[in-house]
Amino acid sequence: MPTRLHARRPAGFTLIEVMITVAIIGILAAVAYPSYRDYLVRGNLADATNGLATVRAQMERHFLDNRTYATVGTFVTPCASTDLSTRTFGLFVISCTATPTATAFTLQAVGSGAVSGFTYTVNQNDVRATTAAPSDWGTCNTSWILKKGQSC
Repeated sequence: MPTRLHARRPAGFTLIEVMITVAIIGILAAVAYPSYRDYLVRGNLADATNGLATVRAQMERHFLDNRTYATVGTFVTPCASTDLSTRTFGLFVISCTATPTATAFTLQAVGSGAVSGFTYTVNQNDVRATTAAPSDWGTCNTSWILKKGQSC
């Protein structure tokens, strides 16, 4: 019976194959991570808009009850409440930019943590503004910038 020599096939991956795979994963991560981070930031920005809308509605109820946006006696204007939990929405804290008058107020939402550097405002006439944002996001005096690259 003739004997055959069987060549042994190498098992596993070569170093070059592993390096190519690592390079591909690195390139995909370099593209995906900034997009993912922007996605998370956009999700947190919704807390600011929701918070401003909520406190603005509370300010309007305060006006209907007291005929002024300012504090009247023991009725404290909602944006000046000392209970921080009623003015905190996610990573944003809502406050008055100045003491509300009888006919005017301006609310601001200031971000912290992942959204630090973002500040949004709204007034009694529902004029919205993005007064502070990271340099690659931009600001606007007439609307809220909620997406990177969004125009005013």
